Amino acid sequence: MNWVTGLVPGGKENFNACLIIVHRFRKSMRCLPCQKEDTANNTSLLFWNNIISTCGVPKIIISDRDPKFTSEFWRNLYDILGTKLAFSTAYPPQTDELAEMMIQTMQDILRRFCAYGMEYKDHKGYTHDWVTLLPAVQLAYNTSQHPTTGKTPELVEKGWNPLLPVDNLKKNLLTIHPTAKDFYEMWRRACDTAANAYLRQKNIKRRGGRNAVEVKLTEEFSKKHPVFPVSLVKPYFHTEEEKFPSRKKNTTPPEIVEVEDSLDL
Repeated sequence: MNWVTGLVPGGKENFNACLIIVHRFRKSMRCLPCQKEDTANNTSLLFWNNIISTCGVPKIIISDRDPKFTSEFWRNLYDILGTKLAFSTAYPPQTDELAEMMIQTMQDILRRFCAYGMEYKDHKGYTHDWVTLLPAVQLAYNTSQHPTTGKTPELVEKGWNPLLPVDNLKKNLLTIHPTAKDFYEMWRRACDTAANAYLRQKNIKRRGGRNAVEVKLTEEFSKKHPVFPVSLVKPYFHTEEEKFPSRKKNTTPPEIVEVEDSLDL
């Protein structure tokens, strides 16, 4: 578990920090909005209401060396609960590497939807500040396949994946009207084509500095920006011989064996 601080005040309570808690086996995560000035008592209540009440008491909590954890109240609380507290250094992400990586992921997601000093409200009054986005971020991450386990955190924890809005959308589009089905198929084919576009763009017009190249796009992708970072470009080979020029070909013909002589009838 770790904290994200320095956030823009959001929500009705003007939260300016977020407590990130990651389950090391399931790889699931919880995002709990809080205040940077919260005491150990506030943090323990937050942990009790959102984690212990639903997941039970953990045997070990790994966290950075934070003042909240050094207070006697926090230590006494965990002595009563029978939980061992393991400390790590503040900044190098070693034992607390999982939480550090989760913080980077969460910040990257929120950064795409939030702008500093701006709060969006639609006609119904719903706000899209970072606090209101936390439940959606948590659901999206916990229903995504994790590369370590090969499964979603929800599937590891509960044995089943929750139904998402996109699941209903795919199923309903096929039944409402034939035109909707045709539109869905057209959209799916376009997505498949875009996903495989990486393999077809073979002509590089020029290099834009050391870290970018300008690609000659085909007509179907002519509206896309033609400059890409070099990390997204790889050499194109038409045949295996071009890809591996030093590979020796096996010119030895296969041995011909008489079937009647080989079988013991």
